[in-house]
Amino acid sequence: MTETADPPRTRRPVITSLEVLCVLLVLAAVFQSQLTALLDVPALRTGSTVFVAVCVQAMPFLVLGVLVSGAVAAFVPPDALRRVLPARAGAAVPVAGVAGVALPGCECASVPVARRLVQQGVAPAAALAFLLAAPAINPIVLVSTAVAFPGEPGMVLARFLGSLLTACAMGWLWARWGRAEWLAERALRRGGARHDGSRWVVFAESARHDLVEAGGFLVLGGLTSAVFNVLVPTAWLESLGGQLVLGVLVMAVLAVVLALCSEADAFVVASMPGLPLVPKLVFLVVGPVVDLKLVALQSGAFGRAFAARFAPATFAVAVACAVVVGTLLLGGA
Repeated sequence: MTETADPPRTRRPVITSLEVLCVLLVLAAVFQSQLTALLDVPALRTGSTVFVAVCVQAMPFLVLGVLVSGAVAAFVPPDALRRVLPARAGAAVPVAGVAGVALPGCECASVPVARRLVQQGVAPAAALAFLLAAPAINPIVLVSTAVAFPGEPGMVLARFLGSLLTACAMGWLWARWGRAEWLAERALRRGGARHDGSRWVVFAESARHDLVEAGGFLVLGGLTSAVFNVLVPTAWLESLGGQLVLGVLVMAVLAVVLALCSEADAFVVASMPGLPLVPKLVFLVVGPVVDLKLVALQSGAFGRAFAARFAPATFAVAVACAVVVGTLLLGGA
């Protein structure tokens, strides 16, 4: 009995993003005049101007941040922080918070670093303080804030103090009331350092991953800022100036939902007209320590039980610290 050979399978063509881009470019060239007439609207011109301005201003700091973050991941030993921390958790918290200056990068990079610290024996309170401080008080974030608010030098100091106070407060709260059983077993399991390739490969992969991840959120933030400037009347935002509590709550929730990268959020919030400085400061302090993507990352790294307790507490502490520091340094403006 002879076996019949299977008929050759026809290979279905795979459409990639490159083909889609080429088709869009051809369509844009063919229908250029129609598209120009369709998009020649004052509101769209204003929105596109705001979007481009936000992205162009923020992109250099974003690129610099991911390059430095990739260099830290590739060339800095993972136990470097553990060697300089005090043994007592209460004393280690502020040291770990200030050490966040040494890890420029977005909050996405701070979560695996904090988990590695816990696995290497660092007190969870100190590791969590580092997790919250690193994406909020590093030099790149502070310089981008100064560029975004050229007429408000107090905003840089207010962001630094509000973010550092939030990180230290959450570290001390964990040292006092935190429980080891709230952390998933995978967060406590000790493991050796991974060497999947050369340090330059790790650097390139880390920088590429962070740039793609953070770049998407920057585009989202630029679009949101453009929509705010076009669709939201300036009078609505100015009305929040007389309702400080409402303005603070709106900006705090917006920071959680937008989940912007900490190297670009200052340009987004600075472009929102009519808002007083204290709600803007709340946006800048809350965003790097608690947002939707950060809660998901924390849940994956430390467990759902941890994220369910840590994220709401961080939100409340960050809002309180930002309001107190903003009222003292910015005059409640």
